[in-house]
Amino acid sequence: MKKLGRFHTLFLVLNILFTVFLLFSYLGAVVSPQKFWPFAFFALIYPYLVIVHIAFLIFWLTQFRKLFLLSLISILVGWSNLGKLFQFSSSQTFASAAKQNLKVMSFNVRVFDLYNWKHNSETRSKILEFIKNENPDIVNFQEFFTDEGKTFLHQDSLKKILNLPYATIVYTANLHKNEHWGIATYSRFPIVEGKRVNFSKKSNNACIYSDINTGKKIVRVYNMHLQSLHFKKQEYKILDELKNNDDVDVDKEELNASRLILARLKRAFVKRAAQADSVASHIAHSPHQVIVCGDFNDSPFSYAYHTISSGLRDAFVESGNGFGPTYNGNLPPLRIDFILHSKELNSYNFKTSKVDLSDHFPVSCTIKLN
Repeated sequence: MKKLGRFHTLFLVLNILFTVFLLFSYLGAVVSPQKFWPFAFFALIYPYLVIVHIAFLIFWLTQFRKLFLLSLISILVGWSNLGKLFQFSSSQTFASAAKQNLKVMSFNVRVFDLYNWKHNSETRSKILEFIKNENPDIVNFQEFFTDEGKTFLHQDSLKKILNLPYATIVYTANLHKNEHWGIATYSRFPIVEGKRVNFSKKSNNACIYSDINTGKKIVRVYNMHLQSLHFKKQEYKILDELKNNDDVDVDKEELNASRLILARLKRAFVKRAAQADSVASHIAHSPHQVIVCGDFNDSPFSYAYHTISSGLRDAFVESGNGFGPTYNGNLPPLRIDFILHSKELNSYNFKTSKVDLSDHFPVSCTIKLN
């Protein structure tokens, strides 16, 4: 091989550095952030690391150098991650007796736009209208809100509006005795039992399960909202400027905001890891086949996802298309909302609905009860 010049040597050094970063991202799925959190950060940026390595690969190929193998091998080491990142499903339909199918939806509704983030007074009505048109058998809400003083958002009124007469609801915050924030699962079929899954540490985030009698069998549906980042206005401003490639004039205030971003990432990674451990343990002891839904607030390459999905199938991987991002906010478009299920079940027609009604897109799929 010909001796490398300064330019190519610099590229090789950068290539090696980003290879280390990519290998760190693989460790993010298996090393708990409670033990070493930086791996979780590299797992979060895995898609961007892959793009960088594809660029390195192309560069070395155009230079007719075998150094392209460095990036190629490092990508192939994490081959299983690629299916979680991108899917192309040629079969999206499944013909079966309707009684053997469940249409399941998961949707972080951001408290039904209670604080008018969308600046549209009709958002709440549009959310409910969208769900009615989709006609799911089971819908899992995160960042759920009810106002028992108002008919429109009364939990019993929602049952009638959605034509889903059964519900498991857990509140994590209450105000004035009638305003409630929490998490909810609504079902067309009777709920035999519905309870909260206790996390190891007190949190405003939550996970619930509902044992649903479908007539064919009882399935246990988990619905969770794992630890959020809780970024503040100044931190979102920094992220938005970076996202739009603006010239960021870094002053002391912005530097402090950047440090706080890392601190909040670390805090969220660590808390989610503990929550994921609790949920995974509960799932492992389930007496029924499971369907697991929710806003994980983390990517498919994270410790939280890897821990909870162990032994389960990802409905997006089974029948999704494209990159499937579910976050609809100021952060990079990531897939952080999931529908998982027991291996004994089959899922079809996975869909991410690109409706601008929340800072999350709803996800849904059809599950065949075998």
